[in-house]
Amino acid sequence: MTDDYDVPEDETAYECGYCGRPFAREEWLALHRGLDHPAQLDDEQVAAFRAAHDAEESTLGNFRLRALGALVIIYFCLLMIYALV
Repeated sequence: MTDDYDVPEDETAYECGYCGRPFAREEWLALHRGLDHPAQLDDEQVAAFRAAHDAEESTLGNFRLRALGALVIIYFCLLMIYALV
C-alpha cells in the first residue's frame, strides 16, 4: 500500500527509512519504527523506541491520573448539587 503524504516545504519531517512515512517529531518516528518494523531495528533504534515508549507511558499515566481527579471532583460536585436541591 503506497500512501502519498503532503508535507509542507518549510516543515521538518522525520521520514521512516523502511516505509517512507513522514513524522513531525523524532519520538513519533521512533515509536512508529518500534511498532511497525520491530524485526528490522538495530540496537540504537530499539533504545530510541524504548525511551520514546517510556516517555509516552509516563505522559499517559499523568493524563489518566488528572482525568480521574477531574471525574472525582465532578462527581462530588454533582452529588452536592443533588443533595442541596
